[in-house]
Amino acid sequence: MKPFDMQALLSPNVVKIPPSGIRKFFSLAEGNKDMISLGVGEPDFVTPEHVREACVRALEKGRTTYTPNAGLLELREEIAHYLDTGFQLKYEPENEIMVTVGGSEAIDLAFRALLTPGDEIIVPTPSYIAYSPLTALNGGKVVEVETSADNQFKLTAESLLEKITPHTKALIINYPSNPTGATMTYEDWIPIAKVVEEHNLIVISDELYAELTYDQKHVSFASLPGMLDRVLVIGGFSKAFAMTGWRIGYACGNPALIAAMLKIHQYTVLCAPILGQIAAIESLRNGLADKDFMRDSFNQRRRMFVRGLQDIGLSCHEPQGAFYAFPSIVSTGMSSEQFAEFLINKAKVATVPGNVFGSGGEGFIRCSYAASISQLEEALSRIERCLKEARVN
Repeated sequence: MKPFDMQALLSPNVVKIPPSGIRKFFSLAEGNKDMISLGVGEPDFVTPEHVREACVRALEKGRTTYTPNAGLLELREEIAHYLDTGFQLKYEPENEIMVTVGGSEAIDLAFRALLTPGDEIIVPTPSYIAYSPLTALNGGKVVEVETSADNQFKLTAESLLEKITPHTKALIINYPSNPTGATMTYEDWIPIAKVVEEHNLIVISDELYAELTYDQKHVSFASLPGMLDRVLVIGGFSKAFAMTGWRIGYACGNPALIAAMLKIHQYTVLCAPILGQIAAIESLRNGLADKDFMRDSFNQRRRMFVRGLQDIGLSCHEPQGAFYAFPSIVSTGMSSEQFAEFLINKAKVATVPGNVFGSGGEGFIRCSYAASISQLEEALSRIERCLKEARVN
């Protein structure tokens, strides 16, 4: 009998996509009890007790059913109120907001609803690692715009203009940024908005870290004059509300785009988990103080950790948002992957090499400072010790 070769029958689009670089280094560190992980972007806080209790009560009442495809209207109304009061964004809960299985599903749905083979999407890099493979799966092409630490990893109108072609359909932005922690001000966004309007671009604004800004308030690109209708805002509860495992995100935007995304959502996941939606309602109604407390804690860790990196000889721009530091490791003479492996093997500290985040990421590593202060202090101590040994040898 002829051997069956499943590999030969797999989609070429899937085969050529590399596995997640973040998960690769997470796996290298997994199972080692002495390892300090600064690799995965997950808060070390537990979902607040009152949120968990709300779900227990819901379970006791038998709330275990499907919800409407777009999510509970009650939750969509809370999201609309939250975005209006917090970020000056006005959306209709009935047809301009949908609840998704985390922000990741929202990004996937947006790409599937918008891209046709040959379309180009501009991605400022270093960037979240999912954008490129999701574009490829939909037959699109990523066009990278490299940002620099010299400019605090901000996108500029000049660099954006250089990458626009007749095939450009969309721009995806992620501020506060994963992996750099960069943010954009209202003044930074104004020239970008002019380019977007002149070239009739759709903008996907990944704002998963909108609540986690420190020295200045987050400015959503959709809040600029004339931008609301052409921008899809993606948010979620994983990062600022310590709800990573609940898998609840949302997308807000033009009703035509939301309807197209909802159509795909109906045939794939149907609806987001009801208990996650109930948890999100409770978080928005009674958990904003919890969110602020966690943000203030991350801010304390940010200042300590970035200062510590600089003190041990790793230059690092000061991140203004999210919970990542993106220090330069050029002075070590190693590549990003070599240095990340060096830290795992010698320091028992897991980070992520910057090159997995695309153009401009080589020469850096991403460190999550969402770990405890004691872990961050120990990680800095181990890294410093290993750097001294490496320099001596």
